[in-house]
Amino acid sequence: MSKPVKTEAELIAMAKAELKVHADCSDGMKIIILRDGDSWEFRDESDQATIDKPGYPECVAMLVQIGDHLSKQYDVKG
Repeated sequence: MSKPVKTEAELIAMAKAELKVHADCSDGMKIIILRDGDSWEFRDESDQATIDKPGYPECVAMLVQIGDHLSKQYDVKG
């Protein structure tokens, strides 16, 4: 059985919403989707000012966990 399909924008919006609930993460995080064949994961490409903020490493760790969870539930469109 195939997974439901979401656009990159939808998946990134879902990740940002979860980050706001679970952690005090900056709105400045630049989240992208990295694809590898049929799988995908989130990556952060923030600027240095965002990286230097307190709690940034924890936010990236949370982003990885969210991506792991969502990638098991959804495929990326296109």
